[in-house]
Amino acid sequence: MDPRAQHNKRFIRLVALYLLASCISLGVLAADLREVKANGVLRHLGIKYANFVKADGTGFDVELVQGFAKYIGVRYELVYTNFYDVIRDLVGKNVTRNGDSVALVGDFPVRGDMIATGFTVLPWRQQVVLYSQATFPSQVLLVARSDAPYQPVPARKDVSSEIASTREVLGKRSLLVMERTCLDPANYGLKGAGIDLRAYTASTNLDEMVPELLKGEADFTLLDVPDAVIDLQRWAGRIKVIGPMSEQQDLAAAFPKSSPELRAAFDDYLKNIRADGSYDKLVNRYYPGIRRYFPTFFARSP
Repeated sequence: MDPRAQHNKRFIRLVALYLLASCISLGVLAADLREVKANGVLRHLGIKYANFVKADGTGFDVELVQGFAKYIGVRYELVYTNFYDVIRDLVGKNVTRNGDSVALVGDFPVRGDMIATGFTVLPWRQQVVLYSQATFPSQVLLVARSDAPYQPVPARKDVSSEIASTREVLGKRSLLVMERTCLDPANYGLKGAGIDLRAYTASTNLDEMVPELLKGEADFTLLDVPDAVIDLQRWAGRIKVIGPMSEQQDLAAAFPKSSPELRAAFDDYLKNIRADGSYDKLVNRYYPGIRRYFPTFFARSP
């Protein structure tokens, strides 16, 4: 065979192999409902956080997704991750954020089919993932040590007024935060405001924020309500809530943009368990007393 023809044949074979690999890779990335069923397993990306996902493999979101896996007829698998890597593990790209704009960069292994881990619905995240219907309510609070000379703000019907009063208490004082999480100060207009922001970087575990506050690392920290409910019991008499730093927020499951049918199936499942009472049993098991903070959310019809 002519050497040139041999070279061309080899080149075409390499191109074909590359295209085949690309198709396989895209198939992995596009793990919509049909692919998840074909694989026979639903990979749940979870972060150890506030009873949503616990170290022992239980939790509100664990049981929620276990039920969903059964609903679509596949095996359940919990894949632990962290707040810094969770979106990368879902979409195979790193997310870089510049203000309200985000970009997806790099190529990484896709480790899961969905996120469910007390995952706050935030505008910048909505640019890169598909959110389900709300699975749980939340709100970000300003928290101080009980012996700190700062008083909780009075409750008002107008939440925006409460937020303004809370920010007055914060002033320019030191605030312990964890970036790239629901407690990122950039989410609430706290960057560039002259506040003494102290980023906690020793780990990505939000459960460590209160212990660091108690050590005197800052005057205040931020917590969301589900975490605060637990920490007010865990650290009874040692911390106090000053007031809200955000409006009420929704927590939800998140899916790749390429998985609309998987997201739709989850929304159907969520509607069903709200109707049959299974959802309420989960709330009572992992967050007793939470309803008094968000009566409207839990009164929603299925």
